[in-house]
Amino acid sequence: MEYRIEHDTLGKVKVPRAAYYGAQTQRAVQNFPVSGLRLPPTFVRAQAIIKLAAAKANMVAGNLDPEIGEALVAAAKEVMEGRFDNQFVVDVFQAGAGTSQNMNINEILANRANELLGGELGKYDRVHPNDHANMAQSTNDTIHASIHIAAVCEMREGLAPQVARLAEELGRKAAAFDHIVKAGRTHLQDAAPVRLGQEFGAYARMIRLGQSRIEAACQSLLPLCIGGTAVGTGLNTDPGYRKNAIAQINEATGYTFTGADNLFEAMQGMDAVVETAGALRVLVTSLRKIADDLRLLGSGPRTGLAEIHLPTVQPGSSIMPGKVNPVMAEMLDMVCLHCLGCDTAIVSAAQAGQLELNVMMPVIAYNLLQEIAILTGGIAAFTSRCIEGIEANEEACQLSAERSLALATALNPAIGYEEAAKLAKEALSRNVPIRDLARKKGILDDTRLAELLDLKRMTEDPGAAGK
Repeated sequence: MEYRIEHDTLGKVKVPRAAYYGAQTQRAVQNFPVSGLRLPPTFVRAQAIIKLAAAKANMVAGNLDPEIGEALVAAAKEVMEGRFDNQFVVDVFQAGAGTSQNMNINEILANRANELLGGELGKYDRVHPNDHANMAQSTNDTIHASIHIAAVCEMREGLAPQVARLAEELGRKAAAFDHIVKAGRTHLQDAAPVRLGQEFGAYARMIRLGQSRIEAACQSLLPLCIGGTAVGTGLNTDPGYRKNAIAQINEATGYTFTGADNLFEAMQGMDAVVETAGALRVLVTSLRKIADDLRLLGSGPRTGLAEIHLPTVQPGSSIMPGKVNPVMAEMLDMVCLHCLGCDTAIVSAAQAGQLELNVMMPVIAYNLLQEIAILTGGIAAFTSRCIEGIEANEEACQLSAERSLALATALNPAIGYEEAAKLAKEALSRNVPIRDLARKKGILDDTRLAELLDLKRMTEDPGAAGK
């Protein structure tokens, strides 16, 4: 590989001749050969949006030469389009707060802007990474704001639509299955009857609430600490810079980001990110519950509950012919478990902030965006490859409802709890349905017995009519 020699404040550095990054990025590559993991393109795009906005705001303020500024804007647009994704080479586990990541984009922008102006890579005589690409900025405000921007864009454009689609499909199943009565189960034991549609209706409601929490989290991320520079004082910024930069960010994203009410709070803390992680954690909790329920309800086909049929999407065993597994629900469970690991990293890193700054921002950014990404993909696949194709086994549901010992509960008003308990115990020992045993013993006349053991009636909320 051919190299060029660059200089930074520590001295000379050998940089690959064709690289658009420079000396400080190269030092980071040498210092942090840790994982091979990089911050994702979604984060890089958010960085580029901020750099574009900063260049425009600095030109409006008269602090940035228009020729240089327009070259930086053009370079930032190319970064936003993904042209230089392979030039972002700093490991996730890097210099605290993301200084190396910030310099990575500053050097790319400066080199590309110089190139657009007729200069050479590594020659910063026209456009400088710090003086121009980083004008009126700091790692401390730009990396923080990039997390917010990237998360809002990815949740609103990727995750939220998939969550809405899942809720809609679950709602369709709830309506389709509403006439099917089956045994309810608590503690995995017989419980009062429910309708299969009521179970799926609960799932749909969980996901709709998750959708609302995601939007609330997006709202919490809209305030940005742009313009706070190093510690929140706004040192080296023009009076109108903050307002103009945020206006440009909004133009680039189509969203309504605002300036934080208190820049010191916004830069020191990661509370909005923790709130977002909390919303995702609730969604993950709901998804795991749904996935595990479907695995139980679809268990069998002959030795399990088998109250629903999950779509057959692939063979389930390398040795057992004909076996089919609930692979989409299993996949979603694994997604959820990984997300919980991301959540732990986010919250722990957010707690590690000290004084005027949280230096754990790169690992927060990586885990938050990874969690959003795998939830988006996992939910999309789960909806299309599992939920849409679920069918009910009405016969199995009817049988489970009739054989449930909890049917004795409906007899409590007529014969009392203790007599109903005796009846349930005898039905279990004799392996007969509650209905048949009660009729044989003549506990109630047939009309009253049929009224009390009307399965559909038992699933209807008496208070619903009064709402």
